Amino acid sequence: MKHLLFYSLSTILFLGCKAQSDQSFVKQKNDNTLLWEISGNGLKKPSFLFGTFHLLCKDDIHFSEQLKKAVKSVDEVYMELKLDDPATMLSGMMYMNMKNGKTLESLYTPEEYKRLEAYFSDTLKMPMLLFQKAKPYFLVALLYPRMMNCSNPSGVEEELMKIAKEDKKEIKGLETMQFQASVFDSIPYEWQAKELLKNIDSFSVYKNEFETMVDFYKNQQMDSLKTMVGKSEFGSDKYDDLLLKNRNKHWVKQLKEIMKNKSVFVAVGAGHLVGDAGLIDLLQKVGYKVVPLENK
Repeated sequence: MKHLLFYSLSTILFLGCKAQSDQSFVKQKNDNTLLWEISGNGLKKPSFLFGTFHLLCKDDIHFSEQLKKAVKSVDEVYMELKLDDPATMLSGMMYMNMKNGKTLESLYTPEEYKRLEAYFSDTLKMPMLLFQKAKPYFLVALLYPRMMNCSNPSGVEEELMKIAKEDKKEIKGLETMQFQASVFDSIPYEWQAKELLKNIDSFSVYKNEFETMVDFYKNQQMDSLKTMVGKSEFGSDKYDDLLLKNRNKHWVKQLKEIMKNKSVFVAVGAGHLVGDAGLIDLLQKVGYKVVPLENK
């Protein structure tokens, strides 16, 4: 589920004494924004934190001028994965399968598997044979396009990456596909299988929840998003530590080292920003000043 901009030498020379004022950013009085500035704790230049959404209708993806300015000002862009690297996609195919020869059919009763097979064949128009060994949680992602009221879905990261490429910013990943796959391997396949079938059997319920979450995201209602975080894939907070909290702690540890020498723009799923174990809170706890920026 996915990416960021441009300043020529002549522009910098032309701006001259304006350079310092151009590096200032308009703060926001409340926390309802997806864009945050990270400063203090010995940083020479501020870095930025931005909450993404892995799949939206393309027409709903807009970037503010202040966000573009933030991207222009940094040295590098970090996302959850290095999404501009073809090897990332290839390794995704490699690691999507379950370990130890497990198959989807072995995780279900005959009646449950028939329901799953029928859904993939009749609704998704995909033969179940293609996914016989896939981790069930990976397959939940195939349901998302059907939850959307448009025919042109795109990832916020994907569109962000286009802006980054225009500005010749290097894109890096906080994680590898191998690591993400290992997270899902830590969650019992049997539990994942139940969640996948639950998403299918109660599709209209999850579609409504998905639309609510999209609405919160588009309106940058961080408090409302916080209430939905922890319902991992609309269902349970059972593995919240693995899917969110532990990853957030690991990212903060990395960023402390990265930001010592470079200014970076960090774009990760908005759910990773909020809550007591979210990136905003964790970065503040280790001494950084993290403040909301206008993002209109």
